[in-house]
Amino acid sequence: MGRRYGLRGPWVLRGLDLDLPAHTLVRIEGANGVGKSTLLRLLAGIDAPTEGRMTGRPRTAYVPERFPAALPFTAAGYLTHMGRVHGLPAAEAAARGQEWLARFGAAGYARTPLAELSKGTSQKVAVAQALLAGPDLLVLDEAWTGLDTEARGALDRAVAERAAGGATVVFVDHDPGRLAGAVGLAYRLEDRTLTPVPASPGDDGPRVRIEATGRPSAALPPELPGAPAVERDAGNPAAIRLTTSAAYSDPLLHALLTARPPWHITGLSQLPAPVPASRPAAAPAVAAVDMTPRPAPGAGPTGTTDAAPEAVSRPARPARPVRPPGRRTAAATRYQAALLARSQRWLAPLLLYAAFLGIGVRAGQPLLDSLGYAAAALLPVAAWLVRLCVTQEPPAARAVTAAAVGPSRAHCATLLTGLGCALALGGAGTGTVLLMSAPVSTDHTVAVPLLPAALAGLLAAGCSALLGGAVGALCARPVLRRHGWSLAATVSAALLALVTDGSPAKAAVTDLVTGSLTGTVRLPLLPAAGAAVVVAAVTALTARLAALRE
Repeated sequence: MGRRYGLRGPWVLRGLDLDLPAHTLVRIEGANGVGKSTLLRLLAGIDAPTEGRMTGRPRTAYVPERFPAALPFTAAGYLTHMGRVHGLPAAEAAARGQEWLARFGAAGYARTPLAELSKGTSQKVAVAQALLAGPDLLVLDEAWTGLDTEARGALDRAVAERAAGGATVVFVDHDPGRLAGAVGLAYRLEDRTLTPVPASPGDDGPRVRIEATGRPSAALPPELPGAPAVERDAGNPAAIRLTTSAAYSDPLLHALLTARPPWHITGLSQLPAPVPASRPAAAPAVAAVDMTPRPAPGAGPTGTTDAAPEAVSRPARPARPVRPPGRRTAAATRYQAALLARSQRWLAPLLLYAAFLGIGVRAGQPLLDSLGYAAAALLPVAAWLVRLCVTQEPPAARAVTAAAVGPSRAHCATLLTGLGCALALGGAGTGTVLLMSAPVSTDHTVAVPLLPAALAGLLAAGCSALLGGAVGALCARPVLRRHGWSLAATVSAALLALVTDGSPAKAAVTDLVTGSLTGTVRLPLLPAAGAAVVVAAVTALTARLAALRE
């Protein structure tokens, strides 16, 4: 596959051919600016390749280098929302969020607003949201940046656990000793493509030796994490020694203790890391993984054994199957709705619509005229609401959501949120008009049936809301990404949608106004159907562009 920005922009990546197996840690190396972050965004599904394709991408979680604090949630509230987006039930998402915060030493900040957190604590929240649902593909873009030493060790262990549990972990980090000895594959990105990096003999990192005994006939579990070197005691067939990277020590202990029958741990020691010949003897050793054992979130009790099973960190896996993509899209929509409600950005368009109604609707005015005015006033307000929803999430947080459900579904969730708010506002405006206006014709000589008029008003309001939503979607990212152009285009397009012949909104409003002259109610069914077709086409177009132009 390949990737470039713009129709004629230079290629950032070209001719990549890569297979990422399960149970593997994959390190991506390269100088600054060569496209490592672009590659990770492609692997996470946030962006789509310009040429070529990706197949077989499983449930994915992504951690950006810098996580934004400009989200109106507490740390625990955000993790609960993201757990649901990843497919967990609400209660389980909340519980796992608390457990992962505790594991990274941030349990005391669970009820703290994200905007008040330090950069390091915000990064812990970003890492926790990626790990709490046990993804099958974990993509880390310098996720260790800003973390303290203890949290970095916890992340090292968590990454090794995910790989041991069957996941693929792809990461970029400036520390050449990060997870040394645990990496299964390494690639260097240069000249727009990937080159395999062979393992260095002196780059094994800290090693751990585990001594265990089992029944004489017991066999070791298959596919032990970290592919340890196994030595058997000739004098005692039931005793073994396993040597592996420190990053895999906790998953390996877990595999031994939960085997059937279990192995009894009799010894655990850390071996010195070998020093490369090219490295001066006084140079600092590569960063060792913190060996302090901690229980992993979501883990259950192990079988009975002479060793202490509660002291072993275990891979965090979902306790039940995650929800299907459709329900995860609904969870993303609820997250966007909560984001809009808590940000209070909805207040300005609400006040604008209230001002329109206050100026143009008076008690005793003809009902159909007032319904037509209320429907027309809703169109620019709906466009504003949709623009707010599409642009309200900071780019890094938007990338996290897109990796969880896909950029197209994430974009659809923003459109559904904006359209839902516009439709609710239209319903409220129609109800207000029904209460204030007189059910008579323009000359007050013909009575207008109330129920058909209410239905016609709701259809006209829905038509304006849908068409306004389409305008808002076309005048924001990913179609228009410059704020000035986007705002001017929204105002112009909203006015054109109200006055242009053939516009469903104009047709619906015209039916109401002309019907008021004779007291005849015409249901704008055809304009409403046309508006639905337009918004469906715009949604499909912008959702596709969301993956191509992020």
